[in-house]
Amino acid sequence: MTRTPTTDDWGIDATWLDAFDEEHQVARATIDRLREVIGTPPADLEDRAPIVARPGDVLEVDEAEVTLEDGSTRHVDGELAEDFPLGYHWLQVPGGPRRRLIVSPGRCWLPDERTWGWTVQLYATRSRGSWGIGDLADLRAVREMAAGQGAGFVLINPLHAVAPTPQQEASPYLPATRRFRNPLYLRVPEVPGAGAVDLEEDAGRGLSEGELVDRDAIWARKREVLRRVFDATGRDDPAFPDWWWHQGQPLQDWATWCALADVHGPDWHTWPEELRDPRSGAVGDFVAGHERDVAFHAWLQWALYLQLERATEGMTVIQDLPIGVAGGGADAWTWQGVLADGATVGAPPDAFNSQGQDWGSPPLVPWRLREAGYEPFIESIRATMAGAGGLRIDHVMGLFRLWWVPAGSSAADGAYVRYPAEDLLDIVALESSRAQAVVVGEDLGTVEEGVREAMAEHGILGYRLLWFEEDEPARWPVEAMAAITTHDLPTVAGLWSGADLEEQREHGTGTDEELERGRRSLLARLPGLRRNARPETAVRRAHELLARAPSLLLSATLEDAVGERRRPNVPGTTDRPNWSLPLPVPVEDLPGHPLLQAVAGTLAAGVRGDAQEATGS
Repeated sequence: MTRTPTTDDWGIDATWLDAFDEEHQVARATIDRLREVIGTPPADLEDRAPIVARPGDVLEVDEAEVTLEDGSTRHVDGELAEDFPLGYHWLQVPGGPRRRLIVSPGRCWLPDERTWGWTVQLYATRSRGSWGIGDLADLRAVREMAAGQGAGFVLINPLHAVAPTPQQEASPYLPATRRFRNPLYLRVPEVPGAGAVDLEEDAGRGLSEGELVDRDAIWARKREVLRRVFDATGRDDPAFPDWWWHQGQPLQDWATWCALADVHGPDWHTWPEELRDPRSGAVGDFVAGHERDVAFHAWLQWALYLQLERATEGMTVIQDLPIGVAGGGADAWTWQGVLADGATVGAPPDAFNSQGQDWGSPPLVPWRLREAGYEPFIESIRATMAGAGGLRIDHVMGLFRLWWVPAGSSAADGAYVRYPAEDLLDIVALESSRAQAVVVGEDLGTVEEGVREAMAEHGILGYRLLWFEEDEPARWPVEAMAAITTHDLPTVAGLWSGADLEEQREHGTGTDEELERGRRSLLARLPGLRRNARPETAVRRAHELLARAPSLLLSATLEDAVGERRRPNVPGTTDRPNWSLPLPVPVEDLPGHPLLQAVAGTLAAGVRGDAQEATGS
């Protein structure tokens, strides 16, 4: 029998179920602390909060005038017409406050045909022209390779920006913003005006000689050269100030935060008090005195926009949306009234981590998000989706509820806080339909009842992994992205060879018994292989199984396709170079790599429905 948790007026669940369906009671002290952090919404919130609806819906107001996005007006009488325009409008009831009316189609855009593609950790995908890190020119090369192989998409790690300061954040899942991109991914010789200065390209390319992606050295080098290019030519192209102007206040805030971080450090909490308010006079004075520095950071975003546009041309590139942002970062500075002060997001204890997890990001306060017209969420979804045709929502369950950890508490001493999921899903559907972008929800781990049903109703594809699923791939759902592994799980070669097990032992991520048991359970997903089979044979077999899935999207990682034994990230480790391991094969050599070609051929055959070729039988 399904047990429904009791949720209080603050949205806090009093109990939670673990992966074994065991119920746990949340400590009273945790609930009291989270209530304090969340605060009490104003009494008139329900009269001012946005209405999210679909054409034909009955509204919660009787008569109202609606100002549409295009400036025209329409009268509504208790319900929306079936042909009511989609979009973000303003609704005014007689004698009442103006409030946002968001009209959604209710379902995301979906492609007409099945296809397959590559999952790419872009920072790792270096070419001989890279300056120590895979960049947008390398993405362009991967996209061209994929198109030549008949692939229909590329899925990439989050490209969101971090603080422009030393000690660069390595994790793509803890950005300073979810609205702007990381200039580390710029191909310096291709930025506007690069021909006007000496780029010293040999020194840049020499950064790829190291065994790891050294973000600090790479950023120091790229930043110095990029600033020289900007100082020499940054104002010459009239397209830049015009583009900047059209980005509005969000880009101005981002560029301002970057310039402030250069002077005062990457955490706005440590800045002089008068600079902690984005709208303060002191911030305005700072901008006036550092106009060129602010312009430089805006110019970097323009260069990224141009290079991403070229890199993704003609193919769907699915971009990854992290669950949150760094608490000291730009989005937290801009929206500090909407983000919680005194709690972070994480995960409760489970079979893989008995202590739970604290991901370090401050959560959005649900009622404050509504009061803000959902704007922080809308901007993050729209910016991540922009110009590429796809979105992967990390930990999609966070649209329904998030595990909040009070400051100073262990991750195990948290509680789930509920979100207005139906509104958020409808907003995702509206942005998807406008951008013609496919949406994938990462629904791995403990997924409460109703989440996958709501995703399916809204046209959001689920995520199915060979390492997680008990069913044969042939029985997986159609409305899903099917894959073998993720950045947090073993590669096929690492699993089969035992190299991943040895690395986990080295870093103490579990007892020998736990690690051996985990490896045996994953190996059981690879039937039909001799014990002495080579890792490359295991890779081929895994993708033969994947090719049988009827899912709309089939995805293979470049790590698997080149036989890499190390996974990009081992969760829970701090002494491992996570997110810093380059692929062992340069981008130029990928098209001729025999194992990669075999994987591509297998998945292409699976999509065509050529079962004999896909299974190698």
